[in-house]
Amino acid sequence: MVDWSKLPDIGVVALLTCAFASVARHNHTPVSRLWLTAWVMIALHFAVSMFIGAPGIWGTLALFIALASLIWSGVLFMWASVPFRKEHSSPLMLAVLILVNTLYVGLILSGPAVAWALNPAALLFCLLPLGLTLFSLREFSHPLRWAMVLLYSSLAAFLLIFQHRPGNGVDLALNALLFTVYFGCCIHFLYVYRRATAGAFITIAGFLAWASVFVVSPVIAFVLPQVQIESEVWNLPKYVVAVGMILLLLEDQIVHNKHLALHDELTGLPNRRLFQDRLASALDRARRTGAQTALLLVDLDHFKKVNDTLGHHVGDLLLERVGAICTGRVRRSDTVARTGGDEFSVILEEPTSRADAEHVCHSLIQLLKEPLQLDDHTVRVGASVGIAIFPDDAADMESLCVAADLRMYENKHRAPLIGTAIPALEPNASSV
Repeated sequence: MVDWSKLPDIGVVALLTCAFASVARHNHTPVSRLWLTAWVMIALHFAVSMFIGAPGIWGTLALFIALASLIWSGVLFMWASVPFRKEHSSPLMLAVLILVNTLYVGLILSGPAVAWALNPAALLFCLLPLGLTLFSLREFSHPLRWAMVLLYSSLAAFLLIFQHRPGNGVDLALNALLFTVYFGCCIHFLYVYRRATAGAFITIAGFLAWASVFVVSPVIAFVLPQVQIESEVWNLPKYVVAVGMILLLLEDQIVHNKHLALHDELTGLPNRRLFQDRLASALDRARRTGAQTALLLVDLDHFKKVNDTLGHHVGDLLLERVGAICTGRVRRSDTVARTGGDEFSVILEEPTSRADAEHVCHSLIQLLKEPLQLDDHTVRVGASVGIAIFPDDAADMESLCVAADLRMYENKHRAPLIGTAIPALEPNASSV
């Protein structure tokens, strides 16, 4: 027997999944891929639900796949939102939750013959997450991890009390299982997306409503058995969550585009546009307080040789390393920007002086003289630095940049050539 009434739900979920896939295609992140996988599982849930009414083992198998895919999707939603997925214990927790949930669904659908195994299976919801959390406690601890331990321990207690109840014990257990999964999603999204945006609000509210379905529906069926509510009503939270997630991806893409507009894509440093903004602000503050502001212009000496001999990949690695070296040498209140191909600019704000700027300049020159290990290559480039101090050397931004640029070129032409080859740090390494 096929339940054709599920076709509209399948169509809506398929359309939402396609829309989600279209948005996620331009958002190449692990989160978007995990979300898309979870929505494919939701579509599978609806497709298989059409055959739940089939006689014999086929109907039971369809019910198992439908419930398992719904649970797996919820667990994936949770795991995608975990901010510590790279921790060693995080994939283990994912495997534990999928395994225990799937095992319990399989046992409870198998009938009275395996009823004896339900209590041990229910205890696993508490023991396995708690055991894994305690085992990894020395290396890692996080409030979300403990929230999941508490949530699944509560589920274990509920199952031990109600799963053997005559009549509706199975329904209560399955509803509790699904409530736990999607309430866990609500907790994770509430923790991770703590921002006042439409996408965050709609998604969190949608997950809360989705979890509430598994409480409200059985309560209404028990208190008001004469009231018949169409299944489409209970499916509305799923559609709300899908819309909310699409908005989240679009919001993240907008933020990413704004970041790219003001930052160098390779190094992540401010680009020329943001640098000019920050320099103008720094000079305005210096004028108000009567303080000094220093501008350092750093130009690499042998960058073209690195690109020509070792390739652009090594050149990119070199620029990333130089950006990190410059950033590590200044204060957080200062600015390091990439303002050209192999040119970096440093703004030193108050408190600063010419002596401070010269000290930073000399330390950067020494650091950049050192051989740098980039993949299998050892390179040495060196740098020329020009210093200009506001208001001593120039009274406005344009004149300050010109002064720093002229002094940088003077130093470049005056400095002796740096050796173009040094011994490799490793036997098979290349040198420049």
